[in-house]
Amino acid sequence: MDSSTINSLFSEAIVSVAGLTDYIQELLEEDNQLHRVWVIGEVSSSNHHPKGMFFTLQDPDAKATIQCVAWRSQLSKLVQLPEVGEQLIILGSLRVYPQRGQYQLNVWQALPAGEGLQALRSRQLRQRFEAEGLFDPQRKRPLPIHPETIAVVTSPQAAAWGDIKRTLQQRYPGLRVLFSPAQVQGELAIASIVNAIDRVERDGRAKLLILARGGGASEDLACFNDERVVRAIAQCSIPVITGIGHQRDESLADLVADYSAHTPTAAAEQAVPELITLYAEHQQRRTTLYQAVTQITEASCHKLHHLRTRLRHLALDQQLHQEQNAIAFQHQR
Repeated sequence: MDSSTINSLFSEAIVSVAGLTDYIQELLEEDNQLHRVWVIGEVSSSNHHPKGMFFTLQDPDAKATIQCVAWRSQLSKLVQLPEVGEQLIILGSLRVYPQRGQYQLNVWQALPAGEGLQALRSRQLRQRFEAEGLFDPQRKRPLPIHPETIAVVTSPQAAAWGDIKRTLQQRYPGLRVLFSPAQVQGELAIASIVNAIDRVERDGRAKLLILARGGGASEDLACFNDERVVRAIAQCSIPVITGIGHQRDESLADLVADYSAHTPTAAAEQAVPELITLYAEHQQRRTTLYQAVTQITEASCHKLHHLRTRLRHLALDQQLHQEQNAIAFQHQR
């Protein structure tokens, strides 16, 4: 079937991307109910920007989110500034952005509605883990200094996997790296991560495990705050390093891990020493040892020379004493 036939069959049904987006924009922005809408939800992430504050409002039970923006001119008028974990009642209007194919809520007012459900659940879970001692520094195991085999749990499509592989190869050539793939975002991520850790355990070759993913919105990192993932890390028979998100992110998985790094690359750097550094340290030890041996040898030679001189003087003294005795004996005769 050629293109002219297709066009003749679907000419009335085909619409361009711009045409479809314009239609959606007209439906949403011309709806009187959406000109002034009240929305209640929990702030799951926020980002301060010179133009204003961008944040995400979520409904934890329905697993729905909406992007919001409070422009700089409006911030001072808000009763409550958006903070992660707080539940807010938002007044705003819906706007469509055709270039990104997205819609967001332009915020006019924000009223406090107490602590959010997701934040409350996370706080209670954290308190339970603390009571069990899962975050105690005493239970954290030392990392192996020269691991021969390391396992990595992350998504095969994630940039984190490439960063970790490259860093490990550069720092410690010859290292055996076992990859246990897992989804690190979405509804299936929790079971996938737990299964990936269990896969490493059953394999039995790895001496260290890295659990990693790149940064993202707080709702994207929710699986690392789940009880099943946290307990899988705590019960793992080998030390675990986490490299989750960016420096601003901290999950319950980070708290229970034996070592927590701010990024996947930093986790890989912590997992193995740098071969160049090891070589430089070895050369420094050789130099220090050579200097110590040389110093001891020179000191011993000096001492030996001193003892030889004393021996020569002692032999001369004995000879003089014998001559004196002989002369005295002659005089007595």
